[in-house]
Amino acid sequence: MQLKPMPTPARRIADQREHTSIMIRLIVRWIHIICAIPIVGYAYSPFEVIPDYAPPTRYVFLPVMLVTGLWMWKGHLARRLFSQSPELVASGSK
Repeated sequence: MQLKPMPTPARRIADQREHTSIMIRLIVRWIHIICAIPIVGYAYSPFEVIPDYAPPTRYVFLPVMLVTGLWMWKGHLARRLFSQSPELVASGSK
């Protein structure tokens, strides 16, 4: 039986960040899917019940779905923008 070497602290931190990003991606994906269900119901419901669905669909479900969709699409750019130190952003360096 061969023993595996202990991971370095840097490797453990990298693994934790990877697990965290996977969980965030999974949660955002499910929020996006769940918010799409009422929108589909709004689109395919009879005309008589559309006024009941309109306010929550317009002001809750659609904006949440748009934000989560944009986060899944371009979230890597937002994370990179917000993770830079203020000195790098002010100087324009990469």
